[in-house]
Amino acid sequence: MSSIPGLLDNVDSQSHSATWKGKILPVMLAGSLGLVLLYCAAFAETPALHNVAHDARHSAGFPCH
Repeated sequence: MSSIPGLLDNVDSQSHSATWKGKILPVMLAGSLGLVLLYCAAFAETPALHNVAHDARHSAGFPCH
């Protein structure tokens, strides 16, 4: 009987770890990549790319000037 609570604790920790690796981590990585790309595009020398980044910032509600 004493081994059952130990097994349940192990299952809970595995499911929490699976949630973090399966859902939260990819969302955080995708968001970070998007912000980096938007930031880099803002300083691009190509006018079209810069204008797209500028419009995206305004549509997201971030002031840029």
